[in-house]
Amino acid sequence: MHGDLYEQALDGQRCWIRQEDGRVKRLPVHDWLIGSQPDNPFDRAIVGMCTGPTIDLGCGPGRLVADLLRRGVPALGVDQSACAVELARSSGVPVLRRDLFGPLPGVGRWHTALLADGNVGLGGDPWRVLQRAGELLRRGGECLAEFDTAASGVEARWVRLESDQAIGPWFRWATVGLDCAARIAADVGLVLRSVHPIGDRVIASLAVR
Repeated sequence: MHGDLYEQALDGQRCWIRQEDGRVKRLPVHDWLIGSQPDNPFDRAIVGMCTGPTIDLGCGPGRLVADLLRRGVPALGVDQSACAVELARSSGVPVLRRDLFGPLPGVGRWHTALLADGNVGLGGDPWRVLQRAGELLRRGGECLAEFDTAASGVEARWVRLESDQAIGPWFRWATVGLDCAARIAADVGLVLRSVHPIGDRVIASLAVR
């Protein structure tokens, strides 16, 4: 399973993502670990935009949740990886091992929902992901979603994780360009409020209407 390879990567094994057209990209798991990049400009910026109780969807080992808690912002992470959840909890970070589309606490009451590190493309369907984020938010809440500055439109594709020892199964993922953020948001009842470039990355603030 791709989850097994992801967990091996969290343990330090070199893994990469292969796309169906043969392109390969390193899986930057080390960058997602708590404390791996102290004072990272992207993390500092996105955490600084969170104004109240925040849920991080696809939080991995929980680095953003940890940063939020250090700032005194109530926060909860959600991830399906047993290894990622264990790493987060071992650092005292509250993370639930759940499917983000399944039952979650606080539906309709969260101030902020985070979708960082490409998670807007989970399952190859950014509409479904952003709709779910909107369901979790209170009236006036916002989803802080990272979009791809190098992409145009939505490119859903099959990808798989690989290492020197194993090859995982194919699964769906999407690259989502900033150029379609407003359109997708409008399709699911959100509105593009603002865009925040941070180095070569970008965060869009999508508000509940």
